[in-house]
Amino acid sequence: MPELAGLDFGGVSWVGVLFLCAAALLAGAVDAIVGGGGLLQLPALLVVMPGGHVIHSIATSKVVGTIGAAATGFTYSRKTPMDWGTVARMSSAGFLAAMAGAACASALPAAALNVVVLVALLLVVVHTVRNPDLGMAERTHGTRTVVAVLGGAAIGFWNGLGAPGTGSFLVFLLVGLAGHSFLSASAIAKVVNVATSLGALLFFIPAGTVLWGLGIAMAVCNVVGGVVGTLIAVRRGATFIRRVFLAVAIALIATVGVKLLG
Repeated sequence: MPELAGLDFGGVSWVGVLFLCAAALLAGAVDAIVGGGGLLQLPALLVVMPGGHVIHSIATSKVVGTIGAAATGFTYSRKTPMDWGTVARMSSAGFLAAMAGAACASALPAAALNVVVLVALLLVVVHTVRNPDLGMAERTHGTRTVVAVLGGAAIGFWNGLGAPGTGSFLVFLLVGLAGHSFLSASAIAKVVNVATSLGALLFFIPAGTVLWGLGIAMAVCNVVGGVVGTLIAVRRGATFIRRVFLAVAIALIATVGVKLLG
């Protein structure tokens, strides 16, 4: 595909760009509702492999994720109350940790990380299924500050590595350990994802691994999907979000399991 106005598309054809934009649109909708849009977006990039190297897919996905999450977070903030204290603490920790994760993106063994994620996801699904009232309403919880700082740092590092499922993990931490409802947790997770993706980009941009043309095209589609997904989530409420959360978590388990067996 010819480059437009000097923007880099990583040699992807028009058909490839349309495929990636469609994936970004769907990922934006899923991510807005409950997180886990990276389950669709990053694999799509890896199938097309723009630029010829995995690191370009990871870096470009951060541009898409940052812009998409920012638009979704803004929409949530206008539709539902936001716990800005938790947002600030979690975002600060996640921002710094994401920079470290991005720096380690090509250094850590993927197999070991996949095992950790698989076990964590299984525990998340079991806990959510066994507690049907989990996340249906806000609960005062004394561990919110600890969860915000430590959880934000852990998820930020994982996001910096380019691993999928960070939005879902954020939602579960906020619901299961901090007492937020699924709706509130989804709103907070979007803003925190902006911070973690920005932290990763501070490493990727100077390294020259971001494909800006492709990233901007996908980001526009991701924003559209995100706004639609947010409106659906706010209208349908916590019960609907819980169901989507379980579906995304199970899909993540299947994806990670296939990687480990492959």
